[in-house]
Amino acid sequence: MVDINITDSAISKIQEVLKSQNKNFFRIKVKGGGCSGFQYIFKTDSEYSEEKDNIYKLKEIDIVIDKKSLPFIKDSELDYKNELVGSSFSITNPNAKNSCGCGSSFSI
Repeated sequence: MVDINITDSAISKIQEVLKSQNKNFFRIKVKGGGCSGFQYIFKTDSEYSEEKDNIYKLKEIDIVIDKKSLPFIKDSELDYKNELVGSSFSITNPNAKNSCGCGSSFSI
């Protein structure tokens, strides 16, 4: 069961990034910090831990979310936006009480 939704735009960009970096996994992590208390980290990875991570296969890509981060982003949606001001991954998180203006950090 997948605990987050990933848009077609995000999947397409993830596929592109994984291929260009020759990595196997796209990792989503929540880390303390940022201007609102928690921040999202998106990165490629070559490894994952069965003990610490959950792995989801979506349209030929493997998404890794560590078990500590999952409760913070459960039921969220990952999107990739390509706009005039820049391009980035963004999360719409129903669990967040507040978020910063740039959308990269949040509070619960």
